[in-house]
Amino acid sequence: MPRLPRRTLGGIALGFAFATPQATRAQTAAPRLPGSLNTARRLDAWLRIGPDGITILTGKVELGQGAVTALCQMAAEELDVAPARLRIISGDTAATPDEGYTAGSQSIENGGAALRYAAAEARAILLDLAAQRFGVPVEGLRVDDGTIRAPDGRSIAYEALAAANPLAREASGRVAPKPPAAHRLVGTSLPRLDIPAKVMGEAIYVQDMRLPDMLFGRVVRPPSYAATLRAVDLDAIRALPGVVAVVRDGRFLGVVAVREEQAIKARAALQRAAAWDMPASLPDPARLHATLKGLKTDTTIPSEKRGEAPPAVKQLSASYTKRYFAHASIGPSCAVAAYGPDGAALRVWSHTQGVFPLRRDLAKALRLAEAAITVSHVQGAGCYGHNGADDVALDAALLARAVPGRPVKLQWMRDDEFAWEPYNPAMEMALSAGLSAEGRIVEWTHEVWSNHHNMRPGQSKDGVNLLAAWHLAEPRAPSYPVAAPQPFGAGDRNAVPLYDFPNQRIVNHLVVEMPVRVSALRTLGAYGNVFALESFMDELAAAAGVDPAQFRLNHLKDARARAVIEAVVKLAGEDASPLPRGLGFARYKNTSAYVACIAEVALDRASGTVRVPRIWSAVDSGQVISPDGLLNQIEGGILQAVSWTLKEEVRFDTARILTRGWEDYPILTFSEAPKLRTTVLNRQDLPPLGAGEASQGPAVAAIANALTRAAGMPIRALPYTPERIKEALA
Repeated sequence: MPRLPRRTLGGIALGFAFATPQATRAQTAAPRLPGSLNTARRLDAWLRIGPDGITILTGKVELGQGAVTALCQMAAEELDVAPARLRIISGDTAATPDEGYTAGSQSIENGGAALRYAAAEARAILLDLAAQRFGVPVEGLRVDDGTIRAPDGRSIAYEALAAANPLAREASGRVAPKPPAAHRLVGTSLPRLDIPAKVMGEAIYVQDMRLPDMLFGRVVRPPSYAATLRAVDLDAIRALPGVVAVVRDGRFLGVVAVREEQAIKARAALQRAAAWDMPASLPDPARLHATLKGLKTDTTIPSEKRGEAPPAVKQLSASYTKRYFAHASIGPSCAVAAYGPDGAALRVWSHTQGVFPLRRDLAKALRLAEAAITVSHVQGAGCYGHNGADDVALDAALLARAVPGRPVKLQWMRDDEFAWEPYNPAMEMALSAGLSAEGRIVEWTHEVWSNHHNMRPGQSKDGVNLLAAWHLAEPRAPSYPVAAPQPFGAGDRNAVPLYDFPNQRIVNHLVVEMPVRVSALRTLGAYGNVFALESFMDELAAAAGVDPAQFRLNHLKDARARAVIEAVVKLAGEDASPLPRGLGFARYKNTSAYVACIAEVALDRASGTVRVPRIWSAVDSGQVISPDGLLNQIEGGILQAVSWTLKEEVRFDTARILTRGWEDYPILTFSEAPKLRTTVLNRQDLPPLGAGEASQGPAVAAIANALTRAAGMPIRALPYTPERIKEALA
């Protein structure tokens, strides 16, 4: 099987082959271990020490957010080893632990906790071995960059002590990591491990992969979700220059060619050769939310409480909506797949966020044993969610099956990406509340209608959540959407308020029918729910005649939540401005980082254009592993939210997706990006909290509340395009 060269210091070590150890006893009988260590319980599932050095293993992958650097930092801290000495393998079914997906801001919280405890216990084991060898107490030893030194000058390296494989055991979780006061690496901004190769244009992305004897593939999708293939002339395509194979399996069409430009030309010819019937199957865009609310729902109540409270003297209600938006990855999805010459084993290189879940669905779609498939993560264009990365892996495998023994690289075209990726779902949030005579919220209801926000592959025993699997002659149905429990949630993520209300009822109407393909995109339902919740808080504050920040503080007992609101108010107060401002706050999933934002907006009533010149933010993510990495996550999330809020919307008619390229899908430009100021409340004495998806909800809410002041009225429908703003103002 062809292999890429190994890459160290945070890169992907393709071809590294050993089986991932599994837990040795039933989880119900074993003590709970920290983070992801609880499911991959052996120490050697997380780190290996051998003659060639120290290897760190993580199931989390690099998506451009610097997580692998931070994980390396945490492991190096506990091992007392320079980070440059560590070799990192991430996201490889042949080598790393199964940590599910790199998603939900869990890399540091769960993956980092596992590495931290595993490394701390490994260091303790090696110190014990050195103490026995030297005949001295452990307390008299010190570690200097992976070398243990005795008081009399004797020394031994980790590698020498590890010859007997002392880490081939289950973790106990009883060795505590270092206290923050002892940290030398954690809390500093180390250079990102993935940046140099990107800056220097090295072949670090899957789109850049070149393997010996590699062929190139392209696929032809139906023109719409419901289109059926009436006829196609494959012989004409087989006769084209460079074409090696043409594949048809049901509605799935693809070509394999010697050169990439030949595959592109063959794809265009195959599109012209295919005749399709295309019935109307999508909802009327003008009645989108009414249509969704009329579909079958599975309704649950994630939160309900009843308590003593004064009577409500004023009742308010409001509904908020958002429409579909896309991942819009700058680079189209890509994968490389290769079957062995006998067709019995499959190797896939993918920028998937979950190598093990992808392998599970590939096995079902291709009718192979999971053990016959190896999936290795290679970086791709960032998307922060379930875009086409997994789908294109199956596409590549289906084409590679036609040319066993030769790898096939398949990259989607731009129209494939926009028309077929799973979007962030449309949502409607209906809120109502009662205010007491003292201006306090005594009743609160939040209902949300939304499709499921997580239809990733590998989530069920029966369904297959890969696009091509639905188009085959013997199709595999997708899995049935099931509501995710709180606090993680999906469509109802962050619908449960962090505020203290004596009476509240949260209702999640999971719309199980999906007329438009949707799945996970950064924050899942939190972006929509925080937009609605925080906009309604401002409307209630106005009705009560109370300053919006003070109104929130009046309903918050959580000291850390109060602190970030007070911090952002103070920060924004340092900068004068005549423009209207708005506040937004949330604790992501009510379990991760706290973020508060203040945004200012400029509204041009004549054109309907909304600009966001500045945003201030405050964040508490517990112990900060990398200050620079945290700022990048928070401020990058804010910029993404500005683009979603002002511009992004997938357009369609009743037959097909109309958004097919950048001309149909504008995003925020450099000149439109706001100036950002962020203050970090560093809680070094507390565990780190996930921050990658924490700022989008507060940012949209801050923009919405500032726009309310600029417009003199709340505008409750996203995105704030000029057409929608002019319609609202009229």
